[in-house]
Amino acid sequence: MSRSQASIQTNPDSGEACVSLSGDWQITGVLPSWPLLAKQMSGGDGATIAVTTLAFDMSRVGVWDTSLVLFVNAVRQWCGEQGVRFSDSGLSSKVLALLGDVSKTKVPDTTDDHCRDLPTTVGMATLHLIDLSGQLCRFVIECARSALWLAARPGKLRWRDCVFEMQQCGVMGLPIVGLISFLTGVILAYVASTILRQYGADIFVADFVSLVMVREMGAMMTGVVLAGRTGAAFAAQIANMKAGEEIDALMTLGVRPVDFLVIPRILALGVMMPLLALYSNALGILGGLVIAMVVLDIPAAAYWVEMLTAIDLSDIGTGLIKAVTFGMIVGMAGCLRGLQAQRNAAGVGRAATSAVVTAILFIIMSDAVFAVLFNFLGW
Repeated sequence: MSRSQASIQTNPDSGEACVSLSGDWQITGVLPSWPLLAKQMSGGDGATIAVTTLAFDMSRVGVWDTSLVLFVNAVRQWCGEQGVRFSDSGLSSKVLALLGDVSKTKVPDTTDDHCRDLPTTVGMATLHLIDLSGQLCRFVIECARSALWLAARPGKLRWRDCVFEMQQCGVMGLPIVGLISFLTGVILAYVASTILRQYGADIFVADFVSLVMVREMGAMMTGVVLAGRTGAAFAAQIANMKAGEEIDALMTLGVRPVDFLVIPRILALGVMMPLLALYSNALGILGGLVIAMVVLDIPAAAYWVEMLTAIDLSDIGTGLIKAVTFGMIVGMAGCLRGLQAQRNAAGVGRAATSAVVTAILFIIMSDAVFAVLFNFLGW
């Protein structure tokens, strides 16, 4: 493959210039720069170019692609800016046709969002938030109606899909949930030990780690991990089905996507999240035990006995309530963003990202609500 080249020959007497193109013009190769050629034509000092007409010679061009068209289009735009007549007599008919398509292409105005004033921006953001809230409420209501309908007709639920999702989000998630939870327990124990050792209260590390893991961090960390792992996967799967018009086919056959796709996934997460939260609690407490034994020289038996005095079934119950809620949030966020995705590859990526952000946001908000509610109830 010969290298793509461009050179300019000018005729000062007639005021004409000819751009001679040669070699293979491939988008992957090294291409000539028109601004540099135009600068050379003016002598490199930025002086006004004394040409009135600019033409082309393509007689020595080999293989070419759109990179050649883009180069010619750049020259044409430059001619328009400089007031130089653009002569297309030396261009092939195929290049002229593609050049016509390029001129018809409208570039989206990306500066529109940056030109709005503050009241307009706030107003549009408020309307967008109201619209999103309405979509979320309608989706929750639709899921509730579908769940009640399937509860009355359990044979209609796709149990095989539900079991498959349980395996994917539960069993397959054990390694990452266990690692994150163990390290969380280690961090909590380290932080607590630096403070409690100053007061000679090393043994209360067991109380701190166990209580925080059971009531808060076990369900929280499991929810965050599943939001990034399972929620994103749900959104990507459903968005891919939407892009492939599989969801349209289901609706044509009279099958509601919520019954077929959403409820089995939410049910799987609602069942597996409490089990994963208990697993997370155990690994977090184990991480605290390792630090207590290695750093604080606390025997395992003493750590275990002190932990039993700190937590009871009500603490475990509050953690499990949060876990079920977080699981349903992750499932609904993933499915909702998948159903809202655009029908292209970029839409699939945005749906997965949006599902993770939405799930984590609602997990934090619901955890704050639970903190206030449990404090009010005295749990």
